[in-house]
Amino acid sequence: MKKIFLYITILLFCAGTANAQRIHGYVSAGTATSQVEGDELKGFSHWGLHGGVGAVTALDDRDRFTLTVEADYTCRGIYNRKYNAENLYNIKLDLHYVDIPVTFFFRDPYGGLRIGAGLVYSRLVSQPHGIIAYRPSYFIPDTNNMKFLKNDISAALEARFTIWKGLQFSTRFQYSIFPVKKDWAFDDHNSQWKNNCYNSSLTFRLIWEFGYDERPGYHRKSKGRGR
Repeated sequence: MKKIFLYITILLFCAGTANAQRIHGYVSAGTATSQVEGDELKGFSHWGLHGGVGAVTALDDRDRFTLTVEADYTCRGIYNRKYNAENLYNIKLDLHYVDIPVTFFFRDPYGGLRIGAGLVYSRLVSQPHGIIAYRPSYFIPDTNNMKFLKNDISAALEARFTIWKGLQFSTRFQYSIFPVKKDWAFDDHNSQWKNNCYNSSLTFRLIWEFGYDERPGYHRKSKGRGR
């Protein structure tokens, strides 16, 4: 983990030095809705807290392209508390992750919307805890005691827009590239099968970026800059 933060620091320092731009910090807080694809349930029914800190640096003198790196806490998981024809067991599991997203953004020079894409490294800081209540006639309990893999790498897409000065709203979608749990076994008495599972989540949050209105490209009409 220390090496990760060291690499992040070096990356931001080099980008900032190369473009003679200041590195701006920010804080974020919000919520994440998630599902674990492969659990034989449907829908983003688990809600959890999200919060973190980040840094952003411009990659050009007009602030069209930026690079952000963050350290976040996000609670993902599985939630289903009712039986029906498609959801045949009760479950509530919380997955507590530390996320390290690295995202490249492009800013629309007219509307100010930022669109980004990147990768997220996530570390599971505690094994899931909660409840599982199966219908024995349909499903069998997990034989691996619900152990998830510690490391998760996801692809991410994010959109941000400014509400007022440094206050921004962000929504980010991310999906695991590799399984976070392997060979979850199911049995409906007619067949047996195993699924590999993947995290999928949507994050909604507010961001406060320090010094955002001082950066070139923000005041699009001042001194002819930003266009």
